[in-house]
Amino acid sequence: QVQLVESGGGLVQAGGSLRLSCAASGSIASINTMGWYRQAPGKQRELVATITGIGMINYADSVKGRFTISRVNAKNTVYLQMNSLKPDDTAVYYCAARTYGSHNYWGQGTQVTVSS
Repeated sequence: QVQLVESGGGLVQAGGSLRLSCAASGSIASINTMGWYRQAPGKQRELVATITGIGMINYADSVKGRFTISRVNAKNTVYLQMNSLKPDDTAVYYCAARTYGSHNYWGQGTQVTVSS
């Protein structure tokens, strides 16, 4: 089992920045990929960014050049630096972890609200 705890959401004006953090605990040696997803009201959950254990990164086109994902394996933590935020970025952001055995785990979510 893997437990994920997010922090760092909040309210910010358009053009501002936020940094999300996600700390993993439990069976951390089983984790391969970690990442962030988001779900806006009335929309499906969508990928934001992922990073593998060896540092391979994938971003959604909508956040490329504005968001940066990073991972500190020694701290079992993944970060999402979000710059140049837009109102369309408003959503609940979920941390996710995928194990080498292809099990998926989710955090409880953290709200990000960008005002215009």
